[in-house]
Amino acid sequence: MQTGELISVNFDSGVLNGAHVLESARTLRDLEGVFRDEAAYRAMDPSKVIYRTQFFLPVPEGLEGGLFWGTTFIEPGRVGDEYFMTKGHFHAKRDRSEYYVTAAGSGALILMAEDGATHAQFMTPGSVHYIPGHTAHRVANTGDTRLSFLACWPSDAGHDYQTIAEHGFSARLRCIDGKPELVAER
Repeated sequence: MQTGELISVNFDSGVLNGAHVLESARTLRDLEGVFRDEAAYRAMDPSKVIYRTQFFLPVPEGLEGGLFWGTTFIEPGRVGDEYFMTKGHFHAKRDRSEYYVTAAGSGALILMAEDGATHAQFMTPGSVHYIPGHTAHRVANTGDTRLSFLACWPSDAGHDYQTIAEHGFSARLRCIDGKPELVAER
């Protein structure tokens, strides 16, 4: 692909259009071990799509100095009292930062520093969120409609999902009395 190729973004929905827009999806099966309520997880259809992403990679992955662009769409729902969410990750190059911009829906960006300090930022259409380097991040859909958000990240950032798979986040976003609440895990 040439770096001069164009894509377009529908800022109301977050949908990307263009010949070189790629897509992927994560099903409930792909999120094994993410949710705390194992019984609720096992009772659900493992083929249910929880979230999908569209992304545009105008330069090769790993190239220093480039930027990638994408959109994530998280469906509404819960596993037990936890909202549908992304797997969460650190960047493989830990000092790399990222931006998220909410297009539609409502949710929470959950941020965890390397020392385990965790907090959440609530996401609404038009909100812009800066994710500093050395910070794990995941997003949960806290609403009744699809949550979509745009992202821009360095092409050499990479993804470290393994650290989160092994150690998790130090807090979970749970639905308590009908409202999202970040609850410490450790």
